[in-house]
Amino acid sequence: MSTPEINILAPGEATPTTDVEMTSGDAPTEATATAPAVAADPASTTENTQETLPTEGNDTVSGEKEETSTAPPARVTFLDYLKSPIVELSVGQGDALASLTAHEALLKQSPYFLEACAKSDEDEKSPRRIDLPDEDLDAVGCFLEYIYTGEYFPRKVGDTKRRLEEDTSAPDFDEDGSQMLKHARVLTLAEKLGMPQLKRLAHSKIHYVQSTARGEIAYARYIYANTAREDAAVRTPVAKFWATRSHILRHEAESEFRNMCLEYPQFAYDVLELVLEAKEHSTTAAPGPATRGAASTSGLAEGRERRDSSAIGPGSARKRARHQG
Repeated sequence: MSTPEINILAPGEATPTTDVEMTSGDAPTEATATAPAVAADPASTTENTQETLPTEGNDTVSGEKEETSTAPPARVTFLDYLKSPIVELSVGQGDALASLTAHEALLKQSPYFLEACAKSDEDEKSPRRIDLPDEDLDAVGCFLEYIYTGEYFPRKVGDTKRRLEEDTSAPDFDEDGSQMLKHARVLTLAEKLGMPQLKRLAHSKIHYVQSTARGEIAYARYIYANTAREDAAVRTPVAKFWATRSHILRHEAESEFRNMCLEYPQFAYDVLELVLEAKEHSTTAAPGPATRGAASTSGLAEGRERRDSSAIGPGSARKRARHQG
């Protein structure tokens, strides 16, 4: 291979350039072409090396070679969190007032506490204390357990995480809704604190609590009293559950169901809307006049079977088992 040569020309002088073309063999061949004239800079005769930098399009500019190196961010360890200042959380009021503490760096995972800690930093004389007079103590405790460990009791266990670890202090069936309300309060607290992952975790745990009709009514009442109307991810499963089971479960808690509908008309409307949509869908899929008579007997039998099995079957937004009576 020939040795490359560097020629310095006078301004305006054209120079032949050499393009390398590959042939069928291994050795390259040379083809000569004429390049446009380029004015030579006297400074180009010095030993300073410059590099041709690409610009937008096919143009090039000459500039000094710049090397940029970005240092990786320092890893934040758990010990770093524990070195942060301690913040006091005053939860509840009156006789139920309780004082909890947590590390500031962990609390700041929540936008709510991030803002609260910033206000405390502005006033150096004020103590590092945040008041939560209207919050549930157990829900705040679950939040603190979550920011320190990534979970809260009872945790989701098993290979598929589709069941909760045993809580020996709770009955097998949630008769009054207290077990579901535990997670519901964590859910609404997570919404207030801007913790969407914790909200999703709490909502998923509700699906694995075995409850009764009265327990379900207590949970539905809390959800419709403490969530926004636009929060379809939380409200729709509640309405869908009662739309597919109300004809059975309402007899177990008829007065509670009636009071719920009167107290929260939006709940009654959401349930009725889903029932009518299901009815409309089934009517649309009904057989035509020519086949309706022949299919009537089997259709009624199948319909009764579907209604009887709907207590634990299709259309449910929940995956947990139900306790009848």
